[in-house]
Amino acid sequence: MESFIQNLFAERIGGKNYGKDNKIYKFEKIKRAKREAMEKNPGISLIDFGVGEPDEKAFDVVIAALKKEADDPANRGYSDNGIVEFKAAAVDYMKKVYGVTGLNPETEVIHAIGSKSALAMMPSAFINPGDVALMTVPGYPVFGTHTSWYGGEVYNLPLKKENGFLPDLTGIPGDILKRAKVLVLNYPNNPTGAVADESFYREVIEFARRNSIVVVVDAAYAALVYGGKPFSFLSIPGAKDVGVEIHSLSKAFNMTGWRMAFVVGNELVVRAFADVKDNYDSGQFKAVQKAGAAALQNPDITDKINVKYERRLKKLVALLQRLGFEVEMPGGTFYLYVKIPRGVKGGRRFETAEEFSQFLIKEMLISTVPWDDVEPNVRFSATFEASGIDDEERIMKEVETRLAEYTFEF
Repeated sequence: MESFIQNLFAERIGGKNYGKDNKIYKFEKIKRAKREAMEKNPGISLIDFGVGEPDEKAFDVVIAALKKEADDPANRGYSDNGIVEFKAAAVDYMKKVYGVTGLNPETEVIHAIGSKSALAMMPSAFINPGDVALMTVPGYPVFGTHTSWYGGEVYNLPLKKENGFLPDLTGIPGDILKRAKVLVLNYPNNPTGAVADESFYREVIEFARRNSIVVVVDAAYAALVYGGKPFSFLSIPGAKDVGVEIHSLSKAFNMTGWRMAFVVGNELVVRAFADVKDNYDSGQFKAVQKAGAAALQNPDITDKINVKYERRLKKLVALLQRLGFEVEMPGGTFYLYVKIPRGVKGGRRFETAEEFSQFLIKEMLISTVPWDDVEPNVRFSATFEASGIDDEERIMKEVETRLAEYTFEF
């Protein structure tokens, strides 16, 4: 007999059909394919380019700060909307790394328990039923998921190679613009690795002013750049009038599981986020915040991390190019966004990125993440586990050996 609970679920998660949907999401398909491939090939290691998180622990200076602060009884209580030490460190970090000056640590910055939490909470500050959130695709969907849950609508802006993976803000229909409340951007971009420059952000600021739209920049990868300096939306005059950035310590400081981020910029937006946040959580553990402050005070940590990812990405680009793939070094992040082949010579054809990704896993035990939102591409991450440069070389040679077993047609 079916439980009465089955009829009580909110429509936003499926209503009375919750749990009955047979649709399998791509990350679950990847997990299943990986398990199947490893079971069928017990003597062959799986090479995982799909995991989008650092492969190493946090740096010693950060861990030492956590150990010290965790032992201090003064840190035992709720931190609510954050401690002054972390806010001050965030403001100093923005100045030192991005050249952003004039930020008020009391009113224009606030911590979050990871950028995912910030993106999930932000819609409740702005979205009413019928409102629109403008979001780029492919991309991280959390803001859009919660927009839909609040009865809002997501309007997708496709990122294409011919546009440098920047959205076209001029082609948005008028009826969408009238209802749009928020524009969500993410640069350096996951998954394309594209970066945005000053001219684009100036366009964004003018667009936001003209249409009364709040700009939320997911800057999780902002410090991970190659061939240039880290760049902040807030460094452009007028940016603070229209929006905020969300900075994460996960990628740039090897602190994924620590769950530390901060929202910085427009005072009204920061205050609204703080009010929403106050009804969701009671703040991250003070010792973690103080360890986060120690990380922000040592931005050279990111410089060392960048060296590793740039080295790996260059090797991977060269490897894939030798095999005929259309790929180039990204401007930032630790990802490669790679156009899939049409098929294998004398063999199967690939209509979607998901098909190609499954082929790589099952036939070669190489895991990637497929993206079919705009064009069929797979994402390779340079965060694969390796115990040093020699081990990286070994893995790269093994990848090339496996891929070279097939002749791909493009």
